[in-house]
Amino acid sequence: MRQAWHTDNEQGMIMEPKIGDMMKADPQLTGPDAWVTGAVIDIEHNPSKGLVVAIKDELGRIFFGQIKYFQTA
Repeated sequence: MRQAWHTDNEQGMIMEPKIGDMMKADPQLTGPDAWVTGAVIDIEHNPSKGLVVAIKDELGRIFFGQIKYFQTA
């Protein structure tokens, strides 16, 4: 099972990624067979989709989607 992006801290609060954090995008989102690693460039709290994250990889490609398609790098 893959590691989820969020963890409970000592206060029991859910942690969310921050701009600049490194994350990996699921191949279901990116297309290539491997996970793509990049830096978080945008975070959106979408009322219908939930938390939406955008990352930019070292080639300059941008991938975005629901947080369920990402994990910490």
